[in-house]
Amino acid sequence: MTSVAIARAYQQSFDTHPYGTLAVTNGALNALGDFVAQIAQKTFGPREDRQRQRYDVLRTLRFFAFGFTMGPIIGRWNIFLERKFPLRTIQSGPIAGKVSIPALTKRVAADQLFMAPIGLVAFLGSMSVMEGRDATHIKRKFKDIYTPALIANWQVWPIAQLINFRFMPLSYRVPFQSTCGVFWTLYLSILNAKEDQMQDRNDALQKTLK
Repeated sequence: MTSVAIARAYQQSFDTHPYGTLAVTNGALNALGDFVAQIAQKTFGPREDRQRQRYDVLRTLRFFAFGFTMGPIIGRWNIFLERKFPLRTIQSGPIAGKVSIPALTKRVAADQLFMAPIGLVAFLGSMSVMEGRDATHIKRKFKDIYTPALIANWQVWPIAQLINFRFMPLSYRVPFQSTCGVFWTLYLSILNAKEDQMQDRNDALQKTLK
């Protein structure tokens, strides 16, 4: 009953304030992903890191801010895909009533070939800016992280988005993606944190050598 009540409240909120609802929902689930990532690093990371690592509230707030901003953008993107590649139900013949597989495939392909690379650029760029990194550090982060993260994205997200576009109503696609994305955010959070730690160590080493 609780889940039904939550779903009903979400739908009512979406019907009246769609983009605000998507922003808050996506931001909260992004923050949850970073929370899980920090707890995992604190619990299962190297002993020396566990001893000195404290929970970084600002880091979680950065993830919330990124998700809050991206929620409405992803929502608009889903509307575009809905209109550009409608899943026309085949009306006649032996496969009547079936969803158009070519249209579904085009949705997933468009999402992965266009939105995924752009979204990853937005993530790395915005996180770097919010962390106060300069241009040199930002370029290094893109060089170290972008390609491995994009390849990992293509190994995970096509199946998730296939399910999303096929079975989820339009109003629930961003929450479904964000829920699946908790684990993806965990991955990105740890990857981003490790890169930041490496850059900070290199900066400290360079200062000691001067």
